[in-house]
Amino acid sequence: MSSSKEALAHPASSAEAAPGSTPGAARGARGRGAPAGADSWRSRFYRWDMKASPYVFVAPFFVLFGAFSLVPLLYTAWYSLHNVQLSALDSQTWAGLDNYQNLLSSDFFWNALKNTLTIGIISTVPQLLAALGLAHLLNYKLRGSTAWRVVMLTPYATSVAAATLVFTLLYSWDGGMVNWVLDFFGVGPVNWRESDWGSQFAVSSIVIWRWTGYNALIYLAAMQAIPADLYESASIDGASRWQQFRHVTVPQLRPTILFTVVVSTIGATQLFGEPLLFGGVSGSKGGSEHQYQTLGLYMYDQGWIIGNLGKASAIAWSMFLILLIIAAVNLLLTRRLRKSQ
Repeated sequence: MSSSKEALAHPASSAEAAPGSTPGAARGARGRGAPAGADSWRSRFYRWDMKASPYVFVAPFFVLFGAFSLVPLLYTAWYSLHNVQLSALDSQTWAGLDNYQNLLSSDFFWNALKNTLTIGIISTVPQLLAALGLAHLLNYKLRGSTAWRVVMLTPYATSVAAATLVFTLLYSWDGGMVNWVLDFFGVGPVNWRESDWGSQFAVSSIVIWRWTGYNALIYLAAMQAIPADLYESASIDGASRWQQFRHVTVPQLRPTILFTVVVSTIGATQLFGEPLLFGGVSGSKGGSEHQYQTLGLYMYDQGWIIGNLGKASAIAWSMFLILLIIAAVNLLLTRRLRKSQ
């Protein structure tokens, strides 16, 4: 009787429960696997990996952005507050806001700003209207639609130098095809490089030719995302194709249209290659009378032709402030569109 009580009070060990097994087998089995310290280390490594991996993946972008965008931007801001010459970079004198004051009192700066605005309007408005119309045509089922889309993107893939060279030949004073067509209709030849509006129209036509197809494909992608139910409802109500375009397509494309307007405006503010190559020898001056000199050309002329890097840096920061204003207007319009919807 006492032995049975002792058996109940003291349970059999694993060695006693499994006859023939070696003593301490249960303790050995209990020690198998990873120790508790290893499990905690792995869990800590897993948590660290989940938190740090996204930053590691995006780190190359920020490294490149800091090295090639942020540092030059800050260094340009430092240059804009000094008198710096291209031939003597080591000798810098503090100028404060004198470079900005000189810009505000310079007729060349206001002329370049006016030319940038007018060329931007002449190139942006027809470009986006034509892109919207072409996208509407491509949105229908056409034979060889893929080929037409490739054709639309070809001007964008063409280099600025090649496109400007061709347009320079087209707008040539003697022998140019544009003047030949004008003469065919009884209009006298136009000196496209020397006239004010003629030169700006010629530069704008290069921009229109290069970017219309690109914006048309953006509009086409947005049109294909519009639900077909809206068009079916409009057709049931008796709306024509033009009424469907006005009352269904355009309202649905408002965010996309706003995006292309902002991007085209930013591109017009930074316009440089087309007027530089179109002007030939006097390209950096924007013509003999600066009739199509943009802010980009004015900055290039001050920095690399004249060698006044301080003033050129001030022009660069003025362009940057203009772009910030454009971005702020874009944000304001986007919020109002969201509230209206």
